[in-house]
Order: sequence, then C-alpha cells, then structure tokens
Amino acid sequence: MSGYDDAGAGDTRARGFAAFPARRGGRVRGQSWWAGAWADALEDGLFDADPLKEGRSAARSGRLGPVSVAPGRIAVTVHDEETHRVEITLAVLDDEEWDLLWEKLADRPAELEAVLEGTLPPDLLEAVEDARVRMLPGYGDLEAECDCDSFDHPCAHAAALAYQFGWLLDQDPFLLLLCRGRDRDEALEELRTTVLLHAMGGLDEEEDEDEEEDEVGDEAGVGDDGEAGDGEGTGTEDGDAGRQAERELQEAAEAYARPVAPLPAPPGLPDPVDTDDLPRSGIEADPLEMQAADAAVRARALLAHALGRTAVPPPPLTPWQDTVRLAAHADARTLDRLGRASGRGERLPAAAAAWRQGAAAGLEVLEETFAPGAPVLARTRTELAEGWEEDELPAPLVQDNHWTFEERGVQLRLGRDGRWYPYRREGAEWLPSGAAGTEPAPVLAELLER
Repeated sequence: MSGYDDAGAGDTRARGFAAFPARRGGRVRGQSWWAGAWADALEDGLFDADPLKEGRSAARSGRLGPVSVAPGRIAVTVHDEETHRVEITLAVLDDEEWDLLWEKLADRPAELEAVLEGTLPPDLLEAVEDARVRMLPGYGDLEAECDCDSFDHPCAHAAALAYQFGWLLDQDPFLLLLCRGRDRDEALEELRTTVLLHAMGGLDEEEDEDEEEDEVGDEAGVGDDGEAGDGEGTGTEDGDAGRQAERELQEAAEAYARPVAPLPAPPGLPDPVDTDDLPRSGIEADPLEMQAADAAVRARALLAHALGRTAVPPPPLTPWQDTVRLAAHADARTLDRLGRASGRGERLPAAAAAWRQGAAAGLEVLEETFAPGAPVLARTRTELAEGWEEDELPAPLVQDNHWTFEERGVQLRLGRDGRWYPYRREGAEWLPSGAAGTEPAPVLAELLER
C-alpha cells in the first residue's frame, strides 16, 4: 500500500452524492453483495459494538449531508446538535499493485468479461487475493476522523458514514475501486491495456513458433504446399488465374453499366364501398381493440413457451382471474363494464391492484390466507429485527400469513410464491400498496416511507 491520499479533497476524480433522506427503519447494511461485504468488514472488529449500533440509527436519521468520495477518502458533514466533519481514509494501492491486480484478473476470463462489461462480480475478490492486495477495509488501512467529543474511536458518526457508503455501493460498486485510487474509467482503461498486452504477447509467441517451423521446413526442402519442392515454377498456372480474374471483373463492370429498367405504374385505387346500408354489429371498437391486443400478448407468451424460451407455459385462468387480469390495466369505462359483467364490481378495483402487484399470486394473497411454517415465522422475525432497533418498530400482530402493524396502519402479507406483499389500511379495508419483494424488511421500510 502506498499510504493515505491526503490530496483526496482536491482530486478531480472526486465524486459527490446527495444526502440520503431519513429512513424509518429498514436494512442498514445495503442490498447488494458488495454492500454486505463492506458491512461485514466494518463489523468484523473495525468498529466497536456501541458505535455501530448508534451509527445504524444515525445513518437512517437524515442528519448526514452530501457524501463525497475520492481516492483514499470518504467525507461527510453531520448535522447533529452541533455540526461535525467526518472523514474516513483508506490506504490507496500504488501503480505496481494495480498492475498486478489487472494481471491476475486478465487470467480469469469470467471475471474479466464481467468487469469489462461494467459490473464487479464477487469473484473479483479471488483475483484481489491472488494479487495480495486489499480491496475491502482491514486492520491498519482504515482510519476515521471526527471533531466530536466521543470517547469511541471510530465514533458513531464515522460508523454512520461507513454504512451510508455501503448504500452508495448498492448504486455503484466501482466506488470501492475509487477509494483505493482508481475511478471507473481509469480502471477499465488499464485493464483493457493489460488484456491487449497479453494478447500481443501471445501473438509474438505464435509468430516465433511459425518462424521456427518455416526454418525447419526450408532445411528439409518442403514447399508451402507441404510437398517436397522440385525447383520448377508455376508461372503458367498463375497466368491462367490472372486472365480468369480479369474476365470476371470485365463481366461485372458490364453488368453494372446496363441501365435499370423503369418500375411499372402503380395500380389504381379501388372504388369506395358504400357503407350506409351495412347493418350495425353492436360491437364497440374500444373493447374489441383491447381484446385483440390482449390476444396478441397471450399468443406471444404461448409461442415463447412452444419455442423453448420459457420453462413454464402461461397458467390457465379462471373466469374471475381473467376478468381481474383485464381490469388491471383497463381504463375507467372498461373497468366499470367488467365489474358489471362479473357481478363483483365492488371488489374489482382492489383485485386489479393486487394483480398489478403479483398477477395471480398477488390476487391469491388478497383473497386467501394460509399458515406458514414455524421456520418461516422465525426467519421473518430475525430479518425484521436486523432491519430495526428494538425501540424503532412495534411488535406486529401475526395471523396466518398476515403481519399487521396496527399503530402504523400497514401490513405485510406473505404469498405462496415466497414474496412479501405490502398493504395499507384504507378505511375499514386493507388494500395493496406498492411492489412486492422477496425480503420483508426492505418491503416494510419502503411501505413506511410512503
């Protein structure tokens, strides 16, 4: 490591990010693999338990200002009872370490392709380990400075900044490389150069091998065609081939020189049809157009399965499911007609919202309940506990697959498809509200923020 980059604040590669708004609970460790790995590194001895706990609350408080990230440096201003300036410094890699990392990565085709396409795969860490450099923070290469009077070092303000940097890694994991001294463009350019040098080195080796083979062939008296040479030329054959090429070129020139025949005259228009006497069908155009478009969509799905592009065919639908499916994206007039035709017009708007959440699975969540097993309940409690401190979220009322937070007027429903569906109380009813997700904590956090 070359040490800390004291000039990070004036570096033209520095990037600034808008302040994160306050969050009412939710997963503080970030969502992506890199954010989780960053949080693991922080919690694995770099910070004490108390500053980490306070830092999680501070990160979600909305009191941190815009975050700046530069080589070797992450900084923010915290607006607490007093204003504090917080900086986290990381040791940057020197040029030799970067070169070695690119060399190791160039020997790993899968990871190399992913990085060149603009993503950072988790397996990149294996190349980092091969190069004996450090990408995630560890003992001795992360320092934190804050002008608060806390006895903890690093303090809760620094922990809050560290957690928010993990949120930034959700958006762009290349920021981790920037902290170590290379922005995205520099990293990709250096990596491409390394790959090119590898390729050129391989070509040079092949040319050397070809030259050696030619020398051996010359010594043995072998010609280009692999047969022993007799010293006689092939001038007659070369002359015939040349004359043939000239004839073909002349024929092509004559063909292109011929004039293009004119196009025939366009046919005349047919006589207009008198529609005044045609009987009316009674079928309105708008519903017919919607049905035609819907039939095309369903036909496309069936064709995709027939061609092997999808593993599962579109499931058959009951008349009620098909009505809800059509209502999910219908205008008010069509929705009213579908409601009257189905005889369930009062339930159709909620059912349509549930279909938009999760199609048939979302509709089932609205209309049916089931009892998840004890392991599911235990895992859910653990995930929610990790997303909030004990005093931040009241205990939910759990009934079957419904987790209700009465004080907040929100509810999570677990579907048989394993996804969590957010609901909100509207008067006396619980109605779908937002997108479903596979983890309960992020779904609940987004529901509470709205």
